[in-house]
Amino acid sequence: MYRKAVMTSLNLTRVEAAERARILSVQRYDIALDLTHGDKEFGSITTVKFTVKEPCDTFIDLRAARVREVILDGNDITEGAITLDEKGYDPTHGVALRDLTTGEHTLRITADCEYSRTGQGLHRFVDPADGETYLYTQFETADAKRVFACFDQPDLKARYKLTVRTPDNWKVISNAEQDVQKTADGEVHISRIDYPLSTYLVALCAGPYHEVRSSWTGTLTRHPETPEDQPDTITVPFGLYCRASLAPHLDAERIFEQTKQGFDWYHRNFGMAYPFGKYDQVFCPEYNMGAMENAGCVTFRDEYIFTSKVTRYLYERRCDTILHELAHMWFGDLVTMEWWGDLWLNESFATWAAAISQAEETEFDTAWVTFANIEKSWAYRQDQLPSTHPVFTDASDVETVEQNFDGITYAKGASILKQLQAYVGRDAFLAGVRRHFANHAFGNATFDDLLAALAEASGRDLLGWADQWLKTTGINTIRPRFTVQNGSYLTFEVEQLGAAPGAGELRDHRIAVGLYSVVPDTGKVVRTHRVELDLSGASTPVPELVEIPVADLVLVNDDDLTYCLMGLDQDSLHFITHHIADIEDPMARSLCWSAAWQMTRNGEMKARDFLTLVAQGAATETEIGVLELILAQAREALASYADPDWTEATGQQLLVDALLHGARSSAPGSDYQLAFAKALARTRQTEDSIAFFASILADEPPAEGLVMDTELRWAALSILVGANAVTDVEAAIQEELGRDSSATSHNYAQRTRAAVNTPEAKQAVFAELTDVSSTLSNLDRRHKLDGFTYPGSAPSLADLGPRYFEIAADLWRGFSSEVALQVLTGLYPTWDISEDAIAAADALLAQDDLPAGLARVVAENQDRVKRALRNQRFDAA
Repeated sequence: MYRKAVMTSLNLTRVEAAERARILSVQRYDIALDLTHGDKEFGSITTVKFTVKEPCDTFIDLRAARVREVILDGNDITEGAITLDEKGYDPTHGVALRDLTTGEHTLRITADCEYSRTGQGLHRFVDPADGETYLYTQFETADAKRVFACFDQPDLKARYKLTVRTPDNWKVISNAEQDVQKTADGEVHISRIDYPLSTYLVALCAGPYHEVRSSWTGTLTRHPETPEDQPDTITVPFGLYCRASLAPHLDAERIFEQTKQGFDWYHRNFGMAYPFGKYDQVFCPEYNMGAMENAGCVTFRDEYIFTSKVTRYLYERRCDTILHELAHMWFGDLVTMEWWGDLWLNESFATWAAAISQAEETEFDTAWVTFANIEKSWAYRQDQLPSTHPVFTDASDVETVEQNFDGITYAKGASILKQLQAYVGRDAFLAGVRRHFANHAFGNATFDDLLAALAEASGRDLLGWADQWLKTTGINTIRPRFTVQNGSYLTFEVEQLGAAPGAGELRDHRIAVGLYSVVPDTGKVVRTHRVELDLSGASTPVPELVEIPVADLVLVNDDDLTYCLMGLDQDSLHFITHHIADIEDPMARSLCWSAAWQMTRNGEMKARDFLTLVAQGAATETEIGVLELILAQAREALASYADPDWTEATGQQLLVDALLHGARSSAPGSDYQLAFAKALARTRQTEDSIAFFASILADEPPAEGLVMDTELRWAALSILVGANAVTDVEAAIQEELGRDSSATSHNYAQRTRAAVNTPEAKQAVFAELTDVSSTLSNLDRRHKLDGFTYPGSAPSLADLGPRYFEIAADLWRGFSSEVALQVLTGLYPTWDISEDAIAAADALLAQDDLPAGLARVVAENQDRVKRALRNQRFDAA
């Protein structure tokens, strides 16, 4: 009996994917693309060889402008295979394959597909600097179907042959090496991917890319889990690619060095040799995310090629991204999740691996400090939203999955893996990871598979741990509780509060308690005692600290071993407000900054007190990543959490003065000086700061040594336009474009125009951004959204909040999922912190037919407004 397919190809469900994987296996795709058809469409011919395990109906996925022909086993089935609507081919249900018999089949589909301007599928970009055209693909989560017909799900791996016709003198970079044949009307590039690979990991970049070559040769450390067939020594050729106009700025040697350091660490610890032959890294224009782990052909946003001065923190973040994507070659590409519900296996692991390898192998040896402040801040914020979800979550369909690329999946998951490493021990943890790679190489695996490998390696039953940490939501708060007698601790215990939001679970934690005190002779704050222990239940005694002299500062998550909100006792909180700059260890200092910020967000510390803390301590913070984050948090505290009356009377001037002081007192030309200047450019202005930025545009350094390059000049112009301090905006923009006509400058020009701070200008930008027929690129849209809400714009936006709620549902349905998420998140009226705004969101959320993805966007942003209103009232109390 045939099984009838539901066929929801555009939003494939987990059930449909499981059924398709049960009845099919895919051997090979032969894909022929013609990139010489013009600037709108390209030709796509896909030949698929697959095997049917039992008679069935099913479907193959394809998003195309038109389908010209569908041939199954030599028979033309076009008429019955495709659905047409008034516009032509309707991709909603894919291409139907009916009455399939058991055995092998060959399917050939000829189609015309569309170039993308949204960063999905095959994206096309023309560089305004030189008129050259560049293409790249982005297929995760399920956009391979925009380029070739495929069974677009991770557990139907196959081999591939790519044949790509291009104009002369283009390079084609894909997962495998290229053979190039000259023809009368261009070139044909042929590559063969001769290992099983999921469709979302296939890659294609094409155009006159600048190329730099290198290679890595190293040895594989053999472990008991290493398969016998693994080589001892391996050489991997490297390629590095970017647009020709960016070539002068490409710091290839630094990127190659960090890539090689990652190869060293992973080959020392992972027990499996790099499996994909060559390793190319391509920096792509108008990229939506940080990077994508296509096997052997990683694509990055080309903002990672720095054309202006940036701080060491951005070099650290780029290094983190390089190592993150490299880790995916093992966890994600070699071993791939079965379905997107296990997305965390890919992303959490790569985030953890990047941090540990960066800390142990590269110049960024305080990477765990950055992790504690950056990644965990992201996770804590996400995990307190109404949309929080377990790390291991049921992803019912692709649209749901696309919104789970979030702080839970990446940062909370990585924090839990760090906790698990502390719980079972480093050696056992890595042994379990190696066993997992060996067991499932070139295949698919599940969470249960990984858990079994870790349990076998560690000898510990991890089912209870997994239930506590991976299948629940929310954050536990842990805090010290002690009594004192004669200057020493009479009792000492660590208290755990139930996870929130969620069911209030108590979890098992591996923690360290650290005691810190001032050294009288130096004034420095140092750790005097440290106790590591397992925390379980509502309260755990720490007898090792009884009779120890009372410390100035108590940290109950010392060294950041577990995932929690760390409470500070009142004496410790008071102490850090006066001595945070004196804490010698950067991790301990980072944990104090983090605790203060979380207390501010949760209405336990007034925003004005946090701002005062930043004003006092920021200028002496040595970790540049920590500094940049706390300056951003100070801006948020002022804009959203502080009492508006206090902000106008005191707060705005307090923050601006602190940022001006930091820019002028930091070492000339230093990263710290630049961090303060850039933070100032994201803050509502005063007369003093307007003068600061006016000096930049007049080529008169407002602080000794400040590097006034292209990016800082545009930042100055944007903030002055937003402050209504520029008379002829377009003339000023054209002057800057005359200095630098790169794509980056054109993007900054979009931001600056959108920053014009009048109700009429904001309404025009709003209309453009909400036009579902707009041809704006993803990067144009990103910069317009940025300028639309520039600091100080709230009064000009006042009338647009109600309009947002009127049209939100139409925008969600009218835009692609990527664009809808970008627009509806960027335009949400967070500038309106009021009960009326909360009620408007409630009314939208009450609609019966509201799409789940839109409901999540609205609920998350409404929660931001609710939190801001609560905190403003708390600050004013």
